[in-house]
Amino acid sequence: MTEEPARGTPPYHGNDAGQALWQACTEQLSQDLPAQQFNTWIKPLTAQVAEDFSKLTLYVPNRFTLDWIRAQYVGRISALLEAIYGQSISLELALAQRPSSNRTYAQAANQAPAPSVEPAAPAAAADEGARGQLRNRLNPALTFDTLVEGTANRMARAAAMHVAGMPGHLYNPLFIYGGVGLGKTHLVHAVGNKLLQDRPDAKVLYIHAEQFVSDVVKAYQRKTFDEFKERYHSLDLLLIDDVQFFANKDRTQEEFFNAFEALLAKKSHIVMTSDTYPKGLADIHERLVSRFDSGLTVAIEPPELEMRVAILINKARAENVEMPEEVAFFVAKNVRSNVRELEGALRKILAYSRFNQKEISIQLAREALRDLLSIQNRQISVENIQKTVADYYKIKVADMYSKKRPASIARPRQIAMYLAKELTQKSLPEIGELFGGRDHTTVLHAVRKIAGERQQLTELNQQLHVLEQTLKG
Repeated sequence: MTEEPARGTPPYHGNDAGQALWQACTEQLSQDLPAQQFNTWIKPLTAQVAEDFSKLTLYVPNRFTLDWIRAQYVGRISALLEAIYGQSISLELALAQRPSSNRTYAQAANQAPAPSVEPAAPAAAADEGARGQLRNRLNPALTFDTLVEGTANRMARAAAMHVAGMPGHLYNPLFIYGGVGLGKTHLVHAVGNKLLQDRPDAKVLYIHAEQFVSDVVKAYQRKTFDEFKERYHSLDLLLIDDVQFFANKDRTQEEFFNAFEALLAKKSHIVMTSDTYPKGLADIHERLVSRFDSGLTVAIEPPELEMRVAILINKARAENVEMPEEVAFFVAKNVRSNVRELEGALRKILAYSRFNQKEISIQLAREALRDLLSIQNRQISVENIQKTVADYYKIKVADMYSKKRPASIARPRQIAMYLAKELTQKSLPEIGELFGGRDHTTVLHAVRKIAGERQQLTELNQQLHVLEQTLKG
């Protein structure tokens, strides 16, 4: 998905087939989303579809709405479009121009409900709950109740619940790290939503690190640092995603350090996420890294099979659909990397089922996910894993199936066996055969050993993340 923040004019006379595609998508979204969310964010959008259906451009009324749509709905819309049309369609976002004449925006958009073009309009058009969401940027759907608990996130969830119940005390700051799509963002939203449930007057803000960078730049340009400090230094709870984006931004790091110190001094709480542990952050000032590491640092791991199954079943129920357990197991075995990919797979299956009016089954799931399964089968093989791991640890590929046993070779070999079990559909005996005819008990020992050490050794966990991302392309 690419994003076009340039201004354009919504189509006044799109082709009928293209408009029918967007209408089918919005009709599905109106069923899937709460009425308030749909009316506030989706209903005002207008769409233009390229004649060859290679691209769909959504026109939004202002920059805030563009950012919100990108963060909250782009994945769902893309999956629906692909399911309805039958193949991938590039999705772009663009800012709509004000009508230049007395002709209203609604008339311009074929009498569609008129989207506002004022920055504050989405809040003005919604009720008080929506206004609160705009102020604190929290997604009310991301709560502790909707977060599936498992071994992969149990410690992080417990720490987050403690913070939400007693902010400003233990675990300040709380630093949560892990790979893409593992639920870090869900967890920080849950903290904010729980605190506001208990203390509706609390000053809470969720923000992505890139937005903080942007706010610092604007404060320098406009000389509005008093307003900047008033906004950030007065919070009761600051939730900030992906602090690795502060790398090489000295002014931003300076201002975040100041905000950090001010918030801690007034017993406010800070919850941060990152793709790596504090000392693994590159190009971040040492004094800031030491602050990140001064509270509690916890990791979120890729979800285990049982947790992936539970996530699929729970999220399907949230869409008022019962997913058969055997289908959930089929999907969970094929989508292993993170929660975000699981959700994307589920959306494709649900949309495919609704569009084709078929019951959810393993065969339907196989059809809905054919592109994903094809890519996986083509890209990840035991041979590819052996080569990638050998290159990473600077050993020969032949060492993977040789009888050599020094630690410099045995360790990478065990890691490759573990990844082969995690990323392919091969059985333990099949994996053992590909590693020089080893017994399946040897493979099982390696898998259990690396899985256990991954939970304990931060460095190993990071190495495995890198290898997994490399193998998945």
